[in-house]
Amino acid sequence: MANAPLDCDLLVVGSGAAGLAAAVSAAHLGKRVILVEKDAVLGGATAWSGGWLWAPRNPLARRAGIVEDIEQPRTYLRNELGEHYHPELVDAFLQNCPDMVSFFEQHTALQFVDGNGIPDMHGDTPGAASGGHQVIAAPYDGREVLDLLPRLRKTMRETSFMGMPIMAGADLAAFLNMTRSPGALLHVIRRFTTHLYHLARYGRAMHLVNGVALIARLARSAQDLGVQMMVSTPAQRLLIEDGSVCGAVVRHAGAEMTIRAKAVVLAAGGFPNDPERRQALFPRDASGHDNLALPPASCSGDGLRLGESAGGHVADDLRSPVAWAPVSKVPYADGSVGHFPHIIDRGKPGIIGVLQNGKRFVNEAGGYYDYVDAMLKAIPEDREACSWLICDHRFQRRYGLGFARPAPVPLWPHIRNGYLKRGHSLEALAQACGIDPIGLSNTVGEFNQHARRGEDPHFGRGSTAFNRRSGDALHAGPNPCVAPIERGPFYAVKVQPGCFGTFAGLRTDGHARVLDGHGQPIPGLYAAGTDMASPLGGHYPSGGINLGPALTFGYIAGRHAATR
Repeated sequence: MANAPLDCDLLVVGSGAAGLAAAVSAAHLGKRVILVEKDAVLGGATAWSGGWLWAPRNPLARRAGIVEDIEQPRTYLRNELGEHYHPELVDAFLQNCPDMVSFFEQHTALQFVDGNGIPDMHGDTPGAASGGHQVIAAPYDGREVLDLLPRLRKTMRETSFMGMPIMAGADLAAFLNMTRSPGALLHVIRRFTTHLYHLARYGRAMHLVNGVALIARLARSAQDLGVQMMVSTPAQRLLIEDGSVCGAVVRHAGAEMTIRAKAVVLAAGGFPNDPERRQALFPRDASGHDNLALPPASCSGDGLRLGESAGGHVADDLRSPVAWAPVSKVPYADGSVGHFPHIIDRGKPGIIGVLQNGKRFVNEAGGYYDYVDAMLKAIPEDREACSWLICDHRFQRRYGLGFARPAPVPLWPHIRNGYLKRGHSLEALAQACGIDPIGLSNTVGEFNQHARRGEDPHFGRGSTAFNRRSGDALHAGPNPCVAPIERGPFYAVKVQPGCFGTFAGLRTDGHARVLDGHGQPIPGLYAAGTDMASPLGGHYPSGGINLGPALTFGYIAGRHAATR
């Protein structure tokens, strides 16, 4: 009887933020919900994310006195998205995201911490806010989900330290300042000592933060509301009767199982690990493996294929099909390779990004999407798409460089395995990396000349609020993002195009209903998260614009499906 047919009101495919939000929203309205997850653990790409949500006009901001009319974020998006601005989708997002945050705060285990001090990425765009648009899941005690813990994805290896996740904000600042602040050092000692105890007792981190905290809180809420969550259960095909989607056939415990449902939500994580679709849609990805995807391997296009089988269409007219991120390859002793996202280091004072010719190409303190976008535009089609982040010894020991952590963590393992390149002079470093030594020397010389005065006339680094937030407020110079690179030895790490996920998903309307080739809703079928075409047209206007719309349209889909 293990694979006997099941019936429910709503079937959700995928267990990231969008899928769990849809499941919780429908279950709260009294509907019977089944959620199936292809992987052996819950969380999808969300669990490996920073966990930030872009949610303008959210209740945490309002409680802090940041009150704005909907026209402000609408103006920002209208100017950012240009021809890719779709009023129905943008308005559905902006009108519902405050309600989404309120719903989870009031009715579930999902609680938030504000990011009111985080500005929108492009401060010179009309409508950009200096803060109040970001929230993140509050830290969570793993003992609150002990029954679910074996089924929750652990923190991404590359963004943790010995399995210990570090939360953006005060927690991260303490780790970066532990060598120059007694208070910060005490915080780090307490955190690490507690983590070692948790490893000994539970075998994993129990202070859950970032994307893991978001998933744990959503999973706790789903379990408490009676959602049946089935892992290692890939959806194989949809059930379609008289043009309406009414469930799916899944594979569970080695055999096929039929799940009948009044509606299906596709939230399986897009296609960052689908080589065939990547070849067709990604730029510079001739093999389907050229770009370094950060999401788990299970995010491989299942939702898109299911949607297409019912008559849905994948959007091909977006600004970009992919949510770019600068990523470096991390070699491990067992021969495996990890992927490290360069989010924190690029904006700190004393680092630059250069191409093979040794020249800079971008404001390094800008958005991660913008860094890769500029890199691809600057490199000819017939050359390898890569850049190098360059710093001196003082920078590396102060902030770290990619996966090579700052002091007191030793450097030699990263130099020995080739992740980190080192040279006692800039010329020696250039030769080790295959960079033009004259070009690099000239670039650093000119950069230093201006950096000593806190200036960057070529790219305006430090000129926006987002830039300065990415820098170091404790830096002694006049610009928190700029400092000379002059104390050898010098270090470099190779950075390649990577992604947080995909933007090219199924076309939907403002209710998250999947549309057919004539623009009409397919009865019973919804899509959210990265299975849904980016409601922001494939643009990246601010941090958290993957998860903000994912939770919002998951919430919209769950509620709309529950009232069909």
